[in-house]
Amino acid sequence: MPYIRMATSQTLTAAQKDEFKAGLAEIIGLIPGKTEAALMLEVDDGLTMYFKGEKRGLAYLDAKFSGDTEFEHKKNFTEAACRLAGQVCGLPQDAVYLTYSVFNEWGTGGTLKAR
Repeated sequence: MPYIRMATSQTLTAAQKDEFKAGLAEIIGLIPGKTEAALMLEVDDGLTMYFKGEKRGLAYLDAKFSGDTEFEHKKNFTEAACRLAGQVCGLPQDAVYLTYSVFNEWGTGGTLKAR
């Protein structure tokens, strides 16, 4: 189950959020075994964000995946996701960040699952 949260200082329209969702649905397959069918997405916009002590226009993507994948797959996804977020938010690439968390266990349906 991929869970991706985008936090951004930009205020997005419903159409921009839909554009981001549609774009992620297309590129999530860059991570083998991941599909839109299990993708959970959160968009938190209009935030006050600071970096290096200054208020800035930023986007931060936090991607959580069950099971790890090769560096090259994550690199390809990172490049595509950062490009997408930059386009949707109207931000330059140096204002978009992405981190990964990988886990082997998660809770759903009232119970704990293991990969």
